[in-house]
Amino acid sequence: MGIEKIKWSMKGFRELRKSREVMSDLIKRGDRIESAAGPGYVASPFTGRTRGRVSVMTEDQAAREDNARNNTLIRSLDAGA
Repeated sequence: MGIEKIKWSMKGFRELRKSREVMSDLIKRGDRIESAAGPGYVASPFTGRTRGRVSVMTEDQAAREDNARNNTLIRSLDAGA
């Protein structure tokens, strides 16, 4: 019995990572993290050349100070699971 080789479709992976379903899931996760972090944080979706992503970042000075003092974004990551 020989070893089977798998031929991966890189184009297929790129299409999957940018698909509407994956982006929808990423946006939902980003929104949950944004809600857990509280006021002054905003989720921003982005579709790049090879994949979709969502960033959650501070929106104002108060949130930047809150995040610096309390690591709010790091502590809110579990909400996106």
